[in-house]
Amino acid sequence: MNLTKVSPSNMSNLPEELQQATFGSGCFWCTEAFFQRLAGVVKVESGYSGGKIRNPTYREVCSGLTGHAEVVQITYDPEQVSYEDLLEVFFSTHDPTTLNRQGADTGTQYRSVIFYHNEEQKNLAEEFKKQLEAAKAFRNPIVTEIAPFTEFFVAEDYHQNYFNENGEAPYCQFVIAPKLDKFARSFKQRMKA
Repeated sequence: MNLTKVSPSNMSNLPEELQQATFGSGCFWCTEAFFQRLAGVVKVESGYSGGKIRNPTYREVCSGLTGHAEVVQITYDPEQVSYEDLLEVFFSTHDPTTLNRQGADTGTQYRSVIFYHNEEQKNLAEEFKKQLEAAKAFRNPIVTEIAPFTEFFVAEDYHQNYFNENGEAPYCQFVIAPKLDKFARSFKQRMKA
C-alpha cells in the first residue's frame, strides 16, 4: 500500500515553477482521467483529503465515517495552465449542485470540494463560483465546498492511473469513457498532444 502523506510543510519540495491543486468531484477515477489529459498538468494522484483520521484506507473512507473526500492532487505548471483553467475543468466535469453525490456514488466522500493551498487559490475559487452562480450556469445552487487544504493521503496503488490501466473494465467503458469523450470535445485545444 502506498499511503504517503503530503502536507503544507513538505510542499516546498516541488520545483519552484510548479504548483498544486486539490479537487474532489466524485469518484477519483474519473477526475484523475480528465486532469491527466490536460496540457500543463505534470502529475495527478488520487487520494483522500479533508478527514479526521491519519492514513485512511479506501474501505475506511467508503464508510463515510472518516470525513475524507476522494480527491485528486494535481501538480501543474502555471506557465502552461492556470488555476482558473483547472477550475473550469473541475466545474465542467461533474455536477457541483448535488450534495454528497455524483451519479450513483453517494456519501460525503463523493462531495464536490476545492481544497485551496493558499489565499490566491481561495479567492480565485470563490470568485469563479460566484461568476457561475451569477450566470446561472446550473439550474440548481452550487454546493461545492471551498476549504483550506490540510493533508493529502495518496490512495492505494490500485487506484492510481486507474482508467489508463483498466480502460477495458465495464466501469471504465460505461461511465468514464463517455465522460472523457465529451471532455475531449469540450477542451480539445487544451489537451496534451
